[in-house]
Formats: sequence, structure tokens, C-alpha cells
Amino acid sequence: MRVLPSSRRARRWTIIAVVTVLVLVAGTFGLQALTSARTWQFFGGLTARVDTTQKVVALTFDDGPVPAGTQPLLDELARAQVPATFYLIGQDMEKHPELARSIVAAGHELGNHTYSHERMVLVTPGFVAEEVERTDKLIRDAGFQGEITFRPPNGKKLLALPYYLDEHNRKTIMWDVEPNTYPDVDASAERIVDFTVEHVRPGSIILLHGMYAGREQTRRAVGPILDRLKADGYRFVTVGELLTYQGK
Repeated sequence: MRVLPSSRRARRWTIIAVVTVLVLVAGTFGLQALTSARTWQFFGGLTARVDTTQKVVALTFDDGPVPAGTQPLLDELARAQVPATFYLIGQDMEKHPELARSIVAAGHELGNHTYSHERMVLVTPGFVAEEVERTDKLIRDAGFQGEITFRPPNGKKLLALPYYLDEHNRKTIMWDVEPNTYPDVDASAERIVDFTVEHVRPGSIILLHGMYAGREQTRRAVGPILDRLKADGYRFVTVGELLTYQGK
């Protein structure tokens, strides 16, 4: 058997090591892209926006309910006479059931955002069922009677979650406009408004994180977003209503 010189052996193992690292890195980034995909998942369907020519848009809020953001958001929505969809976390609803009830009483739609807000990627089917069903019950306890759509925390999903949702005929709702994703935009209410208005199109689903105390800039942006989009001819509907516009 031919024996390679030590320098060539070292070079060969270096190449092998580099290629292995590159493959692992590519696989990791590929997995991350897959778990975060807004328009595709392994099982069932999901909606990031609705294909329509009509100027309708759904405004959605993730997380909470918590005292810092619930009433200010409800006040602004009431002023503009706009319905919204709130994707709430079960453990926050347990802490503040009165806030969840106030959202429903104001005529808004509730969606399921899991109980613990854990990333639903490497999870078991039992964990998924517990997270979804426990939160469903809290949503019903708050008085919401409509269809409960679902949004994965941070938009993350892989196998167990989409499979469960598909088996239970549950709708997965993502988004196509999210100004809070970009730190330079998120830092300023004015930039949040401009970004949102510039990126909305007929059938868009807007995602805002306006609940927690540190989200003051987002809360300040809500009113101007509503006013500017309404001035542009847009009409706000809940996610459930928006889904009925598919293909119209």
C-alpha cells in the first residue's frame, strides 16, 4: 500500500476537515431557513398573505396579553375602528385573564401562539398537543367563539408541529410584513410606519409586537399605520375574514 508523505497526509486531512465543516454549516443554515420559511412547511398549508386584488389587510399582534400594551393597543384600534387579530401566549393569558377577555369584548379575534412560546422545532408530538390544546382552552375561556388559527412562535416549525396542525385541520398563519424584524426600523416609530406602509399590498398580513413595556415605539406607530393605510384605500379585517378573500 502506498504511503503518502506526511505533508500530503496533513493537507488531505485539512481538506477533509474544511469540507466537513462547510457541509455542516450549510446544513445548519439550510435547516434554519427551512424552519423559518414563511410560505412552505412539510405538512399542511400555511398562509403568509392572501392572493387578492382587493385592498384588504389583516393587522396582527403577537405575544401577551400584558398590562403594558393591551389597553393602549385596544384604545388605538377603537379610535380608528379597526379590528385586529391577537396571537396570544397561554401562560400570559393565565396570568392576565381579564386582559384576554377585554380583547374579545372589544370585538377582536384571538389566535393561538402556544402556551410557553417555545420554538416548535425539535419537539415531540405530545409537547405540541399540550402547547396548542392548553392555549385553545384559555382562548375559549376568554370568550372567543370563532375559529382559532395558529401562529408558531418566531415562525419556527419543522415536523411535529405542522403534522399535528394538518391532522387537526388547523390553519397556520405567518405574515409578509414585519417591521420589528429589522433593528434599524424597529428603533423608531416613524421608520416602523414608513416600512409598513411601503411594504403592504392587497392581502397582506402585518405582524407587530406591541405588548411588552419595551415596545413603546411599536405602540406609537400603530395609529399612524392605521391612518395612512386607510387613507390609501385599505380596509382592515381579521385574519379569519382575510382568508375568505383568497383568489378574489
